[in-house]
Amino acid sequence: MSVNKIIKRVTTSSILAMKKQGEKISMLTAYDFSTARALDEAGIDILLVGDSAANVFAGYETTLPMTLDHMIYHASAVARGTKRALVLVDLPFGEYQGTAEDAFKAAVRMMKESGSHALKLEGGVEILDNIKKIVDAGIPVCGHLGLTPQSINKFGTFGVRAQEEAEAEKLKADALALQAIGCFAIVLEKIPAKLAKEVSDALSIPTIGIGAGNGCDGQVLVVNDMLGFTKDFKPKFLRQYMQLYNGVVEAASKYAADVKAGDYPNENEQY
Repeated sequence: MSVNKIIKRVTTSSILAMKKQGEKISMLTAYDFSTARALDEAGIDILLVGDSAANVFAGYETTLPMTLDHMIYHASAVARGTKRALVLVDLPFGEYQGTAEDAFKAAVRMMKESGSHALKLEGGVEILDNIKKIVDAGIPVCGHLGLTPQSINKFGTFGVRAQEEAEAEKLKADALALQAIGCFAIVLEKIPAKLAKEVSDALSIPTIGIGAGNGCDGQVLVVNDMLGFTKDFKPKFLRQYMQLYNGVVEAASKYAADVKAGDYPNENEQY
């Protein structure tokens, strides 16, 4: 008699335990049901429904156009595709930078309507009260420091952040402050590896790096970039595990040729 394998859901407690045990944490972005299902089966610990969907899914130059409705739509699809992974979703720009009450309402709506398990918010002490209100309500929050794409118009560049001492010291202070109010993890994006390692060692909560070296407690990549489906985007930190773009072009070209030649469908492919 076959016995169904019990799949244990990754939780915020699981993520904290991985840090304590020295186990690295794997995270990839996902924006749809089919991709989420495949990544979940692969054993990815956290699926991040990133507002990077604005770039790789919708074709915008920045993440700013994403709305709460957009993110709920994507997060709902990903949540339905997972049995094991923790589903983490970005709150989009404009939903949490104002009052704590506005941030709380957006967070509650996201949790109620998307089926996600935790939220990610960009920023440090400037939005500390807003994050605290969300955390105090029992909603898990992951911080995000370093290059914060929602602030790209302020930065003016996607270059490496916190290379100067003042910005590095602020990042350290922000990380400790986020931990103190109850964040369960922090994403560190595009900062010097030495700084990321220093921050990771100073925290009891895990850090997830992207372009921040191997001293973080885990790593995250945009799945389209990792699979080579994003054309002409190859930053230094990116390792491509497939060349999906070229593969799709080749397959679609063969399909088009077969249709034009009357070779598809053949006798075995019709009723």
